[in-house]
Amino acid sequence: MMPVQLRAALRALRSQPATCGLASVAGREPLLFTPGPLTTSISVKQAMLRDLGSRDPQFIELVRSVRSELLTLADTSQEAGYECVLVPGSGTTTVESVVSSVIPPGGRLLVVSNGAYGDRIATMCAYHGIAHDVLRSHEARAVSPAAVAAHLAAKPAGYYGHVAMIHHETTAGTLNDVDAVGKLLHAHDPELTFIVDSMSGFGCYAVDLEGSHVDYVVSSANKNIEGVPGFGFAIAKRDKLISQGVHARALSLDLLKQWEGLEGNGQFRFTPPVQSLMAFKQALAEMFAEGGVAGRRARYEANAAALVAGMRALGFERYVAGGAAGDDVAAPGEAPAQGCIIHTYLFPDDPNFDFPKFYDRLAELGIVIYPGKLTEADCFRVGSIGRMFERDMVHLTSSVKIALEEQGVALPVAQIDAPLPEPTRVAA
Repeated sequence: MMPVQLRAALRALRSQPATCGLASVAGREPLLFTPGPLTTSISVKQAMLRDLGSRDPQFIELVRSVRSELLTLADTSQEAGYECVLVPGSGTTTVESVVSSVIPPGGRLLVVSNGAYGDRIATMCAYHGIAHDVLRSHEARAVSPAAVAAHLAAKPAGYYGHVAMIHHETTAGTLNDVDAVGKLLHAHDPELTFIVDSMSGFGCYAVDLEGSHVDYVVSSANKNIEGVPGFGFAIAKRDKLISQGVHARALSLDLLKQWEGLEGNGQFRFTPPVQSLMAFKQALAEMFAEGGVAGRRARYEANAAALVAGMRALGFERYVAGGAAGDDVAAPGEAPAQGCIIHTYLFPDDPNFDFPKFYDRLAELGIVIYPGKLTEADCFRVGSIGRMFERDMVHLTSSVKIALEEQGVALPVAQIDAPLPEPTRVAA
């Protein structure tokens, strides 16, 4: 017999809303206007509603097909010399797996950073005792290839063995030119290893791995492919993975051993995120049906255009200069830096504006945004990705208007002043 107390507890749990405290509108789950995790399709959610053993031949085949399809999505293949390694955990886990596995003792990494996620790579290096420098530029400006070239030219030959850079910096939504940086690295030293964190870029902005001389590109299940959290993946040049992967500094982060296990018996070395992989398989099918990277980017750019237009009507201009779906102007001599994925808006310069209340009111309206807690400026971030469409962007901007009017914020808003961009600088 089940104890009375336990039955009462179970009844209480069953009575709780499925949204775990977040508001829903007319029975709908909240919309996640965030950099990820994202709003996913019903079919992706449904793909998780069964159990499957990690040693089941069906699951092993699923893992094999996911790895193959990710190579296809990256426009490469095993025949071209690339491998896909799935790593359980967050996207950061996968980046750390690469960084801690492939840089030899005594090696030095140059981290090219214009935001919190580039700086996070430097933090990984500090934890693992990896010598590194940080070439840092302002979060609202794209990385300057010329600054990278000048920094390398000032160093002795072979000073760096590896260079790491963020493709799309999630801090503010800044898009960096992987192709330009990759080509100049190769021209400077063909032996340099190029590591690209494309966490929020992969699946929306194509990366020419061979043409841009990218040796490792890393992303996650819960970004533009519209899966759910649980694992990340590294697409690695095979010869580099085999020769460099012997330097792993942690058991569970050993990238080479993870690949060898997947290649050997199709299995993860440790417990795999089974349901996440089942959801991801469905998400990949939906992405290919939408037209792959080009199709997904087209929808996201349409979303971004609707978002920018609606926010501009309220007086908001984006923090990052230039780029997709808007007529923002980049600084002289700089490439447009704004992507179509994440949009950062400075706070209204109005004494009535209260961000916590603004955030909570949007949540009541079924909308989740991100505070700009990683940025230098007082701002909030809005994602235009995930399983959402132009109508959802209109719903967002209409809700922003409601929340501001209820606070007594004057419209159109006047935004606070942003910090001035700082010159690119190097930090040890």
